[in-house]
Amino acid sequence: MSTKRPVKLNTVYWGLLLFVVAQMLILLVAPRIDPFLEEKGIEIPTQPSAPISWWPGEVTLPDGEVIEVPAHSALGPILIYILAAAAVLGLTLSKIPLKALKVLLRLLFALLFSWGAFIATVFYVPLPVAVAIAVVFGTFWFLIPLVWLHNLVLILAVSSLGAVFGRFITPWTAMAIILALAIYDFLAVRFKFMLWMADRLSQINALPALIIPKNYSEWNLNLKKRGEKVIEVNPADREYSILGGGDIAFPCLLTASVYFAQGLKPAAIIAVLGLLGLVSVYAIQAIFLKGKPMPALPPIAAFTLVGLLIIA
Repeated sequence: MSTKRPVKLNTVYWGLLLFVVAQMLILLVAPRIDPFLEEKGIEIPTQPSAPISWWPGEVTLPDGEVIEVPAHSALGPILIYILAAAAVLGLTLSKIPLKALKVLLRLLFALLFSWGAFIATVFYVPLPVAVAIAVVFGTFWFLIPLVWLHNLVLILAVSSLGAVFGRFITPWTAMAIILALAIYDFLAVRFKFMLWMADRLSQINALPALIIPKNYSEWNLNLKKRGEKVIEVNPADREYSILGGGDIAFPCLLTASVYFAQGLKPAAIIAVLGLLGLVSVYAIQAIFLKGKPMPALPPIAAFTLVGLLIIA
């Protein structure tokens, strides 16, 4: 009796494709934000004029103009929020039993994914329909977190976050955030903190990363049943490729920020350079690391920095 062999997939191609999808969503959602706000009569702060504002408060521009920089546009508070969140999450995962965290973290993720689906659709469909789509996506993921659904709602969430927050910060502020987090990413992978945290989160089916199976049939896998098997230390035993949510979210943030500052063409250039950065990650991993985990943000940061200098 013969058994059908599982269809193998090239996880690199899928990782690149999902990155492209996230960047395309940015370029679809970002242009609809300002018209939507104007139509609804909603006034929010514009993108700051200063290239990089390190701290909130009054800033004097080279032409003598004095502007007020809010906390959500200043580099310092943003970095503090992000690094503090990573520290709190790590401390929480190490001190509190996973069973006690499972429902809470999964509920928080479901809310985030619902919000992402809402932002991605509200500019194109009536508000009640967008709300219904958001509730369905979040609820479905919470109850039955299939791999394909997990990847879909995560991409919607990170691209929505990038599109919204990219409006409030300048491209160079976004670039500084990526460079700072690239250093953190390198250290976290070097000292295996990132792998440890991913392993803990995978055990409660709340992994903030794209999960790319090697076998076609695994795309329909319910993470509640085998979520703990997603992370494998030995590359030879690994059944899935993992691409961190931050490796997509922060390039999306930069693309959106460039769009609001300079328009569609420069934003598209940044998106392409970010994709080339991810291509270099996979090349380095395959040639030099033999499939071992590596930080993706440093190469992506290098390529997007070149792109930002090109369009400057």
